[in-house]
Amino acid sequence: MMSVQFIFETKDATEEFLALDALIATAADEIEGFVGKESWQSADGVRRNSIYYWQNADALRQFSAHPKHLEAKRRYQEWYSGFHVVISNVRKSYGDGAFAHLTPNSRARA
Repeated sequence: MMSVQFIFETKDATEEFLALDALIATAADEIEGFVGKESWQSADGVRRNSIYYWQNADALRQFSAHPKHLEAKRRYQEWYSGFHVVISNVRKSYGDGAFAHLTPNSRARA
């Protein structure tokens, strides 16, 4: 499994941006191998982190080549004051089982 964190600061979230963002989310959801997405934001709401989970690199490559994703990459300076991407292989995931998560949730030993 892989995770991709898209960390960004928005400067101008226009209606066009929001519509494109929704199309990108739909495109991800339609790719076999997409596991899911979760999002976080800083306390002041300025910095955001969208984390996409993929079963494998092939699924991620399909998403990366999607026309709507490529359009957003070309136009990012219209909407973002900056961004950073972190691509990781998920080696292990665990918790106490109190809630489900997109990654495999093995029970932690106390």
